[in-house]
Amino acid sequence: MTKSLRGRTIVVTRPRAQATRLADWIAEQGGEPVIFPLLEITPLADPAPLQAAIVRLGNYSLAIFISPNAVDFSLPAILASQGWPSGLRAVAIGQSSVALLARYGIGNALAPVERFDSEALLELPEMQRVCVAGKRVLIFRGNGGRGLLADTLRERGAEVDEVSCYQRSAPADAAPLQALWRRGQLDALTISSSEGLRNLVDLLDAPARSLLRSTPMFVPHQRIAELAQALAMQRVILTGAADAGIIAALRTHDWQRS
Repeated sequence: MTKSLRGRTIVVTRPRAQATRLADWIAEQGGEPVIFPLLEITPLADPAPLQAAIVRLGNYSLAIFISPNAVDFSLPAILASQGWPSGLRAVAIGQSSVALLARYGIGNALAPVERFDSEALLELPEMQRVCVAGKRVLIFRGNGGRGLLADTLRERGAEVDEVSCYQRSAPADAAPLQALWRRGQLDALTISSSEGLRNLVDLLDAPARSLLRSTPMFVPHQRIAELAQALAMQRVILTGAADAGIIAALRTHDWQRS
């Protein structure tokens, strides 16, 4: 049985376009969701590199989409320009991206089915050297981020290009969260990326950082949990993957002991 979240204020830090499902569920359970994206997602200031990559899209064997944002910020331009090349296999890191690709009419996308990260994608048989050596791969991504996927595929013999299709940036300040902490009205945070957690820590003043360390933090990936612990966070709850994993953890958390 779901434990009521009544009276609990829980911060959802996903990019705004992906925050609705989790925020709605918190509200359905009587909680107060606060959407505070730790990554602002915006279009590129200069779309020319993306347009140039789209022109060459038919030369690739695999197109990898790092996130739902990568799908949303590239597929409309691809479909408007030339359509999806018949010999191109779509690859995604998460099932949300797979579902979004399908809504754009791109089916049979390859993706992990349990963990949703670059490591899990690289473990798939289709991503091993025997399958990717000599193939051309294009990765659609935001600016910045880890280079593990591209570097590993190059080591396995693939010819890899990367193109940014959206801009990621930190919010200007964390004043809304600091105000909630000062009033004793912030009960937990959900943190969905390591980059977002770093942004949050950088935004906070010293008193708010102290409060952050003692606030329950629900994270859906071991890598985020390890970073949180390295940053001296004291109440890190490692959940299952994606929104479903966070919801399951929020559902069973003992709030009376929080």
